[in-house]
Amino acid sequence: MSMGKRLGAEFLGTFWLVLGGCGSAVLAAAVPALGIGFSGVSLAFGLSVLTMAYAVGHVSGGHFNPAVSLGLVIGGRFAAKDLLAYVIAQVCGAIAAGGVLYLIASGKAGFDVAAGFASNGYAEHSPGGYSLTAALICEVVLTAFFLIVILGATDARAPAGFAPIAIGLCLTLIHLISIPVTNTSVNPARSTGVALFAGGWAVQQLWLFWVAPLLGAAVGGVIYKALLADSRR
Repeated sequence: MSMGKRLGAEFLGTFWLVLGGCGSAVLAAAVPALGIGFSGVSLAFGLSVLTMAYAVGHVSGGHFNPAVSLGLVIGGRFAAKDLLAYVIAQVCGAIAAGGVLYLIASGKAGFDVAAGFASNGYAEHSPGGYSLTAALICEVVLTAFFLIVILGATDARAPAGFAPIAIGLCLTLIHLISIPVTNTSVNPARSTGVALFAGGWAVQQLWLFWVAPLLGAAVGGVIYKALLADSRR
């Protein structure tokens, strides 16, 4: 598959993840009587990955996340030479989705992007008031396990055809755990795509949601390769 098509698939997949996941949080979570709530947002993120993994995973591998791409490099499943191009496509897709979401959300009277716009945060900007340290640990550990699930579900020894389901459900579980802590990142592109429109504190705290997921992905890649990968390959 040409690099152009692979990058296009990553752009579209990341766009859908941010529009579906963050869009559910911004547009649908708090609607009186009809709001989907915390659980609904968690499911929306999982469904966005599941649907696009089936739609374009066969084109690009279905990363949609710089941390996933890095973890796959470390786990020996992705070429390091392609990492930067993938990350750029993913971040561009996330920003484009953030822009579309902003245009939709700002069409409602009283919309205030400074309220957060589904951005990730810690301390006073954590939904549950969790500290920087708690946010760092949460994002590192959950991203590490996300990579372990991805590497395991896509292993040649795993049942064929079910990887997107396992990965989507894993992302749903991750959100159920960590929305109260950081509003859940585990994806630097997802964090960037909305933080740039929220501005202010969201941009100031964005560093954590690059550092922690990338570190967690590296840890997950190392663990899977060292302990769980097929040593005969």
